Amino acid sequence: MQRYHDCPQILREFLIYHENIKGQSPLTIQEYYLDLRMFLRFVRLMRCDMPMKTPLEDIDIKDVDINFIREIESADIFDFLAYLANDRAINPESVAPDYGISPASRARKLSSIKSFYKYLTVRTKQLEENPVAELEYPKLRKSLPKYLTMEQSSALLQAVSGPNEKRDYAILMLFLNCGIRRSELVGLNLTDVYEDRIRVVGKGNKERFVYFGYACRKAIDAYLIERNKRELTDNRALFGSRDNNRISVTAVHRLVKKALLQAGLDSTQFSAHKLRHTAATMMLSGGVDVKTVQEVLGHENLNTTQIYTHIENTELKIAAEANPLSKLDFSDKME
Repeated sequence: MQRYHDCPQILREFLIYHENIKGQSPLTIQEYYLDLRMFLRFVRLMRCDMPMKTPLEDIDIKDVDINFIREIESADIFDFLAYLANDRAINPESVAPDYGISPASRARKLSSIKSFYKYLTVRTKQLEENPVAELEYPKLRKSLPKYLTMEQSSALLQAVSGPNEKRDYAILMLFLNCGIRRSELVGLNLTDVYEDRIRVVGKGNKERFVYFGYACRKAIDAYLIERNKRELTDNRALFGSRDNNRISVTAVHRLVKKALLQAGLDSTQFSAHKLRHTAATMMLSGGVDVKTVQEVLGHENLNTTQIYTHIENTELKIAAEANPLSKLDFSDKME
């Protein structure tokens, strides 16, 4: 927690709780830190005799304590959300930045604040009142996740080439067959690979087994011949980098983008996460029920998985309308 040297003790304790007790990912902890630091800086700016143009980054909050937080009211939180929606620069370094961050970004920051107050009221009971308990999230525009078609998936796999061809091919096969997250793939060890499945450690350090088919097994076996000839700094790792370390999330991102470009696909529209969407969509297309897909993907809430059923419904509608018989009109027969 040395990296959070500029935040108050009460916030550090919250971050330690979520990292060590709740077992949340480093990325989630980092988001909590940035969101709550911004929130507390904003409240201090509103409370103190400082020019309104003072950059939030210049505001010291190291002495913020429970008494300061106890005085924060719902109105302060509404002011913060209004600041995010109207006055927060999207690209501060730009010559002419736009202002007002997206509803999704505002919702994430509100989620961080809600988690903080839940910790203070329910977990540690340092506060009695929770000013955000009933606060609603910004309304988000719902959009279906992007995914590759069967033809695009095939083209992606066929396009893999280069010095790490077998490794990259095995990684793409795991994404497309198992729908695992990038962080889960990076964390795979040699001992996590079984005859017909892998053991995955997901969010909150929850373990699950994900099965794969013959083609995926064949791809892993081909890669393992090369892997077993190498010695990595962390020799437990299933996938290694060219400098003999465990492969990183960034390296996985790059290799997926490279394969997309080689396949002639738009690398700005697709990513490793979109391959996860693809796997989920293909499973539902193949008749797998949504509850099973939820278990495969490691979703805690079924609602998260059900968005893929909307994709499926859309495809079914398109298929029905593509049928030439759907254009025939013998309405006089029904009169």
